[in-house]
Amino acid sequence: MRNHNGVSYLLRLTVILFGTFLLAFTYYHINYQNHLTEGGFVGLSLLGKYVLGVSPSISILILDIPVLLVAMLFKGKAFVCNTFVSVAAFTIFYGLMERYSGLVINLQDNLPLAALLSGVLTGLGAGLVLRGGGASGGDDILSLLISEWKGIKVGTVFILMDVIVLALSLFYMPLKETLYTVIAVVVAGYVITLTTSLGKPKLAKMPKIQPTLGKAQNIR
Repeated sequence: MRNHNGVSYLLRLTVILFGTFLLAFTYYHINYQNHLTEGGFVGLSLLGKYVLGVSPSISILILDIPVLLVAMLFKGKAFVCNTFVSVAAFTIFYGLMERYSGLVINLQDNLPLAALLSGVLTGLGAGLVLRGGGASGGDDILSLLISEWKGIKVGTVFILMDVIVLALSLFYMPLKETLYTVIAVVVAGYVITLTTSLGKPKLAKMPKIQPTLGKAQNIR
């Protein structure tokens, strides 16, 4: 049984790392190189790259760490640990690609294809991380927390958060690139749904944000 659990964890870890690699690859080689932004915390970090010159490998940590600390109060340790692995791996993968990758994917003359590739790959990457039992970043955790708190579908919360960040992008990004990013975000949403639901009726339930004081009193 112990060996089986170890193999299961290694499999989940491999899925998380592969999903994170896909995210880092797509954000650098497709989104950044073709001037597409992104929703959520990654979108804010890309804005920081465009405006302030701060590497997303640093800014994503600054945004994610406080949320991870808050999530520790409401989510299971395994979920938070898996998310931390994904966040740390993203920082490493993106930093290495930014410094050493010579691959250039220039699709600025074909932004519809860039948006489609971005949506499919980021959706697949984020979906794999969720299937592995974690989240790809602090914005995903916030979406899960808000979803459980307000009873709104997680996908809806993802879209709302992305729309807010994309609206901020309009202060710097051209309207054309921002609109294509919206297409990428919508495609990513569908791919995330497909990836997380394929082969099972629904996502494994995460620990809910529910007050336990009343239950404890009833037990007494």
